Amino acid sequence: PLGIQIYGSDPDTMVEAAKICEDANPDIIDINFGCPVRKIAGKGAGSGCMKTPELMLDITEKVVKAVNKPVSVKTRLGWDDDSKIIVPLAEQLQDCGIVALTIHGRTRSQMYKGDADWSLIRDVKNNPRMHIPIIGNGDVTSPEITKQRFDETGVDAIMIGRGSIGAPWIFEEIKHYLSTGENMPMRPFMWYLNILKEQVQSSVERLDEIRGILHMRRHLAATPLFKGIPDFKPTRIAMLRANTLEELFSIIDEIPFKFEDYITNNQIISEFSV
Repeated sequence: PLGIQIYGSDPDTMVEAAKICEDANPDIIDINFGCPVRKIAGKGAGSGCMKTPELMLDITEKVVKAVNKPVSVKTRLGWDDDSKIIVPLAEQLQDCGIVALTIHGRTRSQMYKGDADWSLIRDVKNNPRMHIPIIGNGDVTSPEITKQRFDETGVDAIMIGRGSIGAPWIFEEIKHYLSTGENMPMRPFMWYLNILKEQVQSSVERLDEIRGILHMRRHLAATPLFKGIPDFKPTRIAMLRANTLEELFSIIDEIPFKFEDYITNNQIISEFSV
């Protein structure tokens, strides 16, 4: 399924954006009321709408009525600790006609600090008035944590964001764990390395060489694949400074040879800490 996400603080503009998205024929249109970034929230969009829940509801209702596609919402617990409004707000958003609700377990004021609080996500899911799927989000970085969150909250699905940055294989690992109760067997180092290369290649093809490489720098910097390799810092810096695909792949392709002894003798990816 393909979803397109929109954000904004003006109802008419959001309706127009949703109609443009509809022309692309996605399976679902998602309204982002959760982004905490200052340049977005500071303008009243994203999680900035948590300050004005009546605006959230107005935008949601108008977007739902304007398009013939299912509409979902992603949001947070509230603006700050004194305004955690998600339990009643979830009911109101459902009444607007959305088909699913994703909740990140932090307030906007928290940004990404502290631990995600899944207790209110659980409360929303356990509310007898709620009948749409509830999707939990926040600090899901391993198969074990995923199962724990499912068991503790009963959510219908879990969304993973930062936990997949630099570790796109986490989704396969989680699916395997949930279906078998066991961790996925370790793959050879080159398997993981090639996945990262495929991701870089895809990013370049989707954007262009310059923007694609810039987009991937965050992933290459965060990947746990290189965690623990002695004296890896110069190689990491070189990867993050590469400006062409040829240069970047040349650096990446040297890694198995440059650090062969360590890679061979150590389970450097036996347990990811993303």
